[in-house]
Amino acid sequence: MFDQVHSVNGVLIRLTDERWQHIVEVRDDLVDRSDDVLEVVQSPDWVTKGYRGSLVAWKGFGRRGYLAVIYKELGADDGFIITAFFTKKPKKRGKVWPK
Repeated sequence: MFDQVHSVNGVLIRLTDERWQHIVEVRDDLVDRSDDVLEVVQSPDWVTKGYRGSLVAWKGFGRRGYLAVIYKELGADDGFIITAFFTKKPKKRGKVWPK
């Protein structure tokens, strides 16, 4: 069971139950926010390069700061979300979208 959206590159990105459980075990502030996590991948404010070929989608959420979602595109039509977290310190270095 999983949800999926398309990234800015048109790649189908999935959020599996296993990954979602991992995320909310560590970050209880995201428990009811799976739709926000998916929205960030689909409609980010910007995307930067992450570690080991991953990408980080960023979106502002007012006083909460920014929601960062780390995901990996495995090919032209498959990818998955690794983790997500709120931060007050967004990164723009290594920006890959928009160019």
